[in-house]
Amino acid sequence: MKHNLPPDPNSMPDNREELQLLLAALPPVIRQRLDDVPDLDDLIEVVLDFGRPAEIRLKNRFERFYDYIVSEDDIRYVSERISDFGKDNRAGIERTLHRISAIRNRQGRIIGLTCRVGRAIVGTIDIIEDIVESGKSILLLGKPGIGKTTKLREMARLLADHMSKRVVIVDTSNEIAGDGDIPHPAIGSARRMQVVDPTLQHQIMIEAVENHMPEVVVIDEIGTEAEAYAARTIAERGVQLIGTAHGQTLENLMLNPTLADLIGGIQAVTLSDEEARRRGTQKTVLERKAPPTFDVVIEILDYDRLAVHHDVQRTVDSILRGVAPRPEIRIRGTDGHLEVLTPEPSMPEPTPGVRLEEAGGAVPHSPRLGAHAPGARSVIRVFPYGIARTRLERVIRDKRLPIAVTQDAEAADVILAIRSAVQRKPERFKERLGKKIP
Repeated sequence: MKHNLPPDPNSMPDNREELQLLLAALPPVIRQRLDDVPDLDDLIEVVLDFGRPAEIRLKNRFERFYDYIVSEDDIRYVSERISDFGKDNRAGIERTLHRISAIRNRQGRIIGLTCRVGRAIVGTIDIIEDIVESGKSILLLGKPGIGKTTKLREMARLLADHMSKRVVIVDTSNEIAGDGDIPHPAIGSARRMQVVDPTLQHQIMIEAVENHMPEVVVIDEIGTEAEAYAARTIAERGVQLIGTAHGQTLENLMLNPTLADLIGGIQAVTLSDEEARRRGTQKTVLERKAPPTFDVVIEILDYDRLAVHHDVQRTVDSILRGVAPRPEIRIRGTDGHLEVLTPEPSMPEPTPGVRLEEAGGAVPHSPRLGAHAPGARSVIRVFPYGIARTRLERVIRDKRLPIAVTQDAEAADVILAIRSAVQRKPERFKERLGKKIP
């Protein structure tokens, strides 16, 4: 049963009406120019930099008004018609989702503005509705402007209005529920906690759990070690956590020392001589040190294409062993039809002793790998002999090949060697080469 139907139309403002509120805050000349733009509904942001041409960015194009140079009066005109800028240099227009961000000079004077259009878009999470309703903690990843906050807002409304859960939003920049003391209707009956100082977001996260007994906590932009620790504390208390973080893929997150704790953290482990010999690897390897804070990681590849890692713990462990991740790909077609490309049922055998940089670089994530994707391939394990390992890894990374470099010859599918090395036939490779392994 689909739940993400539009709320009461009387309570949900029209996006075009809200867009007019943003346009009204712009200088008259720029506002008149925008009235002549045919695809104004696709407007993403208006950029005003002192001494430079005004610029508008739309969904599929951008345009500069070279005959109009932004003046200090233009900057002042906009600043007087919006709320005060916070410590994060962000402001808004009351009860709208628009965001105005400032650029300041060394003296603190505003010399640039980015006026970003905020829209309440209903139906953006039907593609992952089953995951949201499962009660699992979810982390959204994706590049800026791809729709992470929009999906976050919709999740909060779905859980609060249709699942009847107690939802609290920690809204650091007033971007989820809009500016002003009254939250935007797009979040439904979810509650919103504002943050006075962005550096205190982690404290408000803990305060939300301790004071307001939520079943779900929604957080946008987890970006510091303190916030990652607060997120873990919340998850350990049995509260469903839904948030976004900086990074495009799960591998990016693993390589980020500040945020790696969100997926369990990575630690170096020293093996005994016997264990290292058994694994056929170096004595120091990387392993996950704790359970992940989030159960599910969703990579937003495009507006209508997502990669879902249903079991973060298993995926992270596999990557650390040199196995390429096999996310589930979910696609919404132009006709609204939803398609799910499930990963291959059989995972390749883990490769012992692969370092983290190999997992993130030598075996890149490819969203096309799946049971129904054309040309899907398993990861090939290669043992290099007489070849510079770093050069091999660079080629694999540049060509995006499904190859894992291993230090264990017995676990390898392929031994890659130069001719002179093959001719010498070291004793430990005679048996392998005798079996005509490539």
